[in-house]
Parts: sequence; C-alpha cells; structure tokens
Amino acid sequence: MKSSTVSSKGQVTIPQEIRIRMGLKGGDRVEFVIDHGKTVLQPARSAENPFRRYLGAYPAFKNRKEIHDWISEMRDEEPDQE
Repeated sequence: MKSSTVSSKGQVTIPQEIRIRMGLKGGDRVEFVIDHGKTVLQPARSAENPFRRYLGAYPAFKNRKEIHDWISEMRDEEPDQE
C-alpha cells in the first residue's frame, strides 16, 4: 500500500508508481469521488469537445487554396487564382 503525508496546506504528493499507473502528468487534474463510502481518486473527466460531433461532416483539405476553393464553390463564386 502506498501512502503520502498531507501538508499544512492540505496538499499531498501522489507516489510516482500511482501516477504512472493512472497515467497522470504534471498539470493534470484529478477528481475525488465518493463511491459506496470510499473516496476514490481518478483523472478528471474533461468536458466533451462540442465540435467532436462535426468530425467528418466536411471534406478534408490539404491546403488553404482547397479551403478557399471549397468556400467559393459553396458561395457560387469564382475560385481563388492563387
């Protein structure tokens, strides 16, 4: 069993073995979850990316010219002559 000491500021150091096991790196956030009377430490769940649902909705572009040409086509304009 791994342990750590609580500092006067309420901080603890997560032992390296536990950080590795949980995939935690410096700057990562964690959550304390109470589950059936036990307190569980887990990586914080990030909010879902609101744009994820649009992945694949538009064609993939290789460069800016393709993007501009596609926009022009959508607007029924002449494509860029770059």
